[in-house]
Amino acid sequence: MRQLQENAVSAPRIAVAGCGYWGINLVRNFAALGALAAVIDPRRGVAAEFSAKYQVAAPEWPQTLADPAIEAVAIAAPAEQHARMVTEALEAGKHVFVEKPLALRHAEGARLVEEAEKRGLVLMVGHLLQYHAAFIKMRALVREGVLGRLRYVYSNRLNFGKVRREENILWSFAPHDISMILALAGESPVSVHTEGSFYLHPSIADTTTMHLRFANGVNAHVYVSWLHPFKEQKLVVIGEKAMAVFDDGLPWQQKLTLFPHSIDWIDGQPEPRKAAGQPVELTESEPLRDECRHFLESVAAGRSARTDGREGLAVLAVLEAGQRSLESRSSVHLLDVAVPLKAPDRFFVHPLAAIDDGVEIGKGTRIWHFSHVLKNSRIGKNCVIGQNVCIGPDVTIGDRCKIQNNVSVYPGVTLEDGVFCGPSCVFTNVMNPRAEIERKNEFRPTLVKRGATIGANATIVCGRRLGEYCFIAAGAVVTKDVPPFALMAGVPARRIGWVGHSGERLGKDLVCPREGRRYRLAGPDRLEEISSREKETVA
Repeated sequence: MRQLQENAVSAPRIAVAGCGYWGINLVRNFAALGALAAVIDPRRGVAAEFSAKYQVAAPEWPQTLADPAIEAVAIAAPAEQHARMVTEALEAGKHVFVEKPLALRHAEGARLVEEAEKRGLVLMVGHLLQYHAAFIKMRALVREGVLGRLRYVYSNRLNFGKVRREENILWSFAPHDISMILALAGESPVSVHTEGSFYLHPSIADTTTMHLRFANGVNAHVYVSWLHPFKEQKLVVIGEKAMAVFDDGLPWQQKLTLFPHSIDWIDGQPEPRKAAGQPVELTESEPLRDECRHFLESVAAGRSARTDGREGLAVLAVLEAGQRSLESRSSVHLLDVAVPLKAPDRFFVHPLAAIDDGVEIGKGTRIWHFSHVLKNSRIGKNCVIGQNVCIGPDVTIGDRCKIQNNVSVYPGVTLEDGVFCGPSCVFTNVMNPRAEIERKNEFRPTLVKRGATIGANATIVCGRRLGEYCFIAAGAVVTKDVPPFALMAGVPARRIGWVGHSGERLGKDLVCPREGRRYRLAGPDRLEEISSREKETVA
């Protein structure tokens, strides 16, 4: 993929909508990247000023949407206008960069994400600190295990002003911190509790403290205020091996510091061991320039952005839960809020599912509550993985498979396309397991061929091959290879008939009652479909 450089003439052409206190920074950076084509602002004098300064057009918003030469828009308008403007831009076929938040309501944000995905357009949310070199390095330290397992994270974003009346401090300051914390935790929280104080206006919080609890054991809190005597922007991450601090108020050489502190247990008592802070080397760059460049590169490459619409939707769900908590003075649980975090190829992962590194998930696949996909496993397109399913490691599952609740697919098991696994069906991987004897080198491969169905509570003994479109009845125990189209039942399972491609049982005439497909016996225990050419010959 080409890297966009300063004044790159090949950059996608973009219009910036909104030339306010933050929009002017977007204008400056997109101009420096050679991508600025137009500026839009309802204040025509302001638009004319920037039009002259950067030698670009200053059309009205409808004209911009109708201009086929403009490929993308960056929206820096008030938050209450985001949903409408993003919708209009997507419907006009434009890629969209929108400042945080994505929208003011989760339902609105979900519609925007759906619209962008349906049209194959890039939708990116301006969570700026995800593009800061210090945070990128901090996230790498977490992923590489330098800090060990995460314990808790806290973030302070404090300043004196700018006081707003269109939004409270939670919606104004906290989105960036929530975005970073979700990226570090790798999932959405299961509960949110927010407390706030109202000093300047009875209904607009000036300070809030948000507590986040995650299913993986991580806890986090975010403290934000615009009534603070000095500016502070600090993110602290505590791991079992070390700690890291990202302090954006310090010079570049001090912005990220690693503290290899540890806790030793002596005579059953914790003993802290302090270590000197180690500054982490960073390459200085402007985060906003890097963010704008990332958007342009995403458009040029036709790929999802790091902070795409789904990431923005996850942050929006937390903000919305935090607001409800603030108003109700109680914790809000997100167990029923389905916000995927890992959807670079437009798949869905529920916040309470765990996906290890090295996993491949196909487009359109959905993975639900409490499921775990272990490393180096591959799941194809348009699969449905139910609740409490364990897959892997090193397992391959084909396209359009459906795995119902409480199923474990162990190493050695391969599911081809279109396989159905009923609730609580069982795959084994060794013949004679013992808890006290390690037998991983004795795993026997199990192959389930295309279109096979395994009923609820059935057991598939390892080392077997299940033929194409076979049907294993509920509760059956398969101890031998199963031929294609065989209907198996009992303990141990035996063939009691034949089924067709649709899963319907075949009668003596071997004709599918649902589809009309015709079959014939090709051996003592082998069924095959009669080809179209043979059907024409018979006719």
